[in-house]
Amino acid sequence: MLDFLKGPAEVSNYEKQFIGERLRVKEYKARSFLAGATPENSYQPTTPYTITVSENPYSFDEENWTTLYVTSGGADNPRPIKLRKKPSTGQWFLNEIQCLADIRVPVAEDPWA
Repeated sequence: MLDFLKGPAEVSNYEKQFIGERLRVKEYKARSFLAGATPENSYQPTTPYTITVSENPYSFDEENWTTLYVTSGGADNPRPIKLRKKPSTGQWFLNEIQCLADIRVPVAEDPWA
């Protein structure tokens, strides 16, 4: 799926390792971007599955590039993802996954909750 989202670029071994390290033991991070997923419900999303994506006044400052933001139920602020436009087709593709920083631990796993 990541290769599809990256378009003409391939997911590098470095990127695969980076993503694997960020999600290892914390698979709930990926679910945290789905609406309704919060630390209180162990990041169980509501259906239908939806993701909130936003932009800011600087998102489209550079031609053929944009930084958009995805909302995580475990973070205080939306997290960035960088996209690149393929001018010949007008399609946008994932370029950098910058949204996998740590988030709040599910309450059920938090010894301090």
